[in-house]
Amino acid sequence: MSTQYDLIVIGSGPGGYVAAIRASQLGMKTAIIERESLGGICLNWGCIPTKALLRSAEVLRLAKHGKDYGLKIDKADFDLDAVVKRSRGVANQLSTGVKFLMKKNKIDVIEGTARLEKGAPAPKVIVKDASGKDTTYQAKHVMLATGARARDIPQAGLVADKKLIWTYREAMTPDVMPKRLLVIGSGAIGIEFASFYHELGADVTVAEVMDRILPVEDEEISKLAEKDFKKQGLNIVTGAKVENLKAGKSSVTADITDKTGKKESKEFDRVILAVGIVGNVENLGLEALGVKIEKTHVTVDSFGRTGVPGLYAIGDLTGPPWLAHKASHEGVVCVEGIAGANHAEPFDPWNVPGCTYAHPQVASVGLTEKAAKEKGYDIKVGRFPFIGNGKAIALGESDGLVKTIFDKKTGELLGAHMIGAEVTELIQGYVIARQGELTEQDLAHTIFPHPTISETMHESVLDAEGRVIHV
Repeated sequence: MSTQYDLIVIGSGPGGYVAAIRASQLGMKTAIIERESLGGICLNWGCIPTKALLRSAEVLRLAKHGKDYGLKIDKADFDLDAVVKRSRGVANQLSTGVKFLMKKNKIDVIEGTARLEKGAPAPKVIVKDASGKDTTYQAKHVMLATGARARDIPQAGLVADKKLIWTYREAMTPDVMPKRLLVIGSGAIGIEFASFYHELGADVTVAEVMDRILPVEDEEISKLAEKDFKKQGLNIVTGAKVENLKAGKSSVTADITDKTGKKESKEFDRVILAVGIVGNVENLGLEALGVKIEKTHVTVDSFGRTGVPGLYAIGDLTGPPWLAHKASHEGVVCVEGIAGANHAEPFDPWNVPGCTYAHPQVASVGLTEKAAKEKGYDIKVGRFPFIGNGKAIALGESDGLVKTIFDKKTGELLGAHMIGAEVTELIQGYVIARQGELTEQDLAHTIFPHPTISETMHESVLDAEGRVIHV
């Protein structure tokens, strides 16, 4: 195997492996370094296996409600080991797929742990393999795609022991089905796990330090989500402070203070920490190179440049939003910038869609209503409830809302926010609209197929104009 490359990518998650493939397509001799499994956290321990778990929960929920659809299902139950096995099988299949893509695109895969040292035209890359042997590699360009990991908060006593107090990894491969579960944090990760375990019968409590769940979402959508989750039976405590997790033999006690100041000590079988992530910046030699790091994340420009000659960074390592599709897009933008591609465009964080795959699903892109007002826009807002959509009613999924926010002056789509069945699939329509700079009128004149849930998107636009049809 060569030790000289045009590009070396450190980390093979959805940012790293996509960047490597794009580099190969552009004629670069490329290598990718991975210390664990090809595909990184997202494919092996994040996006993909969690969706497999949530799919099992969704099928179980539908089976339990079979009578609502005229079906006779005597008993709907689950086999936890089989559910987890299916999830791991999906992850393994896709990891094997990434290995195939590396071979197809003639990308060298180097197994081991990397660190950087000063070099030219880019930092030297030293890789320690499983036997402890170091090998030095040199490239014209080096890209960091090392991702991030679950965050602990030791000062608050929030530290995972990985037995009773879980991170996302342990939550994906549970040894038992907890009867009482505490989820600390109500971002996408926390809410997805809360939804999964609730569907399987756990008594779930979600504790969120902010004044509402899904705090990065539009406030109206957050409130609807909280109302729906509570209706299902989830216990949600907002404005909550959780301290002093104490693990016993088979349970954990936690001190929970609510927004009124009332403090209770409660016992749970398991606790999931979903209080954010920290970038994997340690032991890479970044400080010696002069790389700027803020709050565990590498500072970069809109083409992934770190300011150190020949060194770039993308994905979760560079900060929020911590999303696989953001990392993939950044990887492509970075590589095309390196290659000097004529169509290379800087990364625009405002066109990154966010998705939460709970029940109900939540999806969004662009500015919230509050953010649009704070930026000084004179706005028009359109809303359309799922109860007015024939397909949603036929599916038995009539709880939901689509909300669109437009600049009253120009008709620009500033933001779109959705809650309900399959909205994680629908949101891309609004992402395309923003990317293509379509206006309110363009969307109003677009024909949406019937019967589909996507018609709610059209009706929301029409509502902003005061000419909604079906409510």
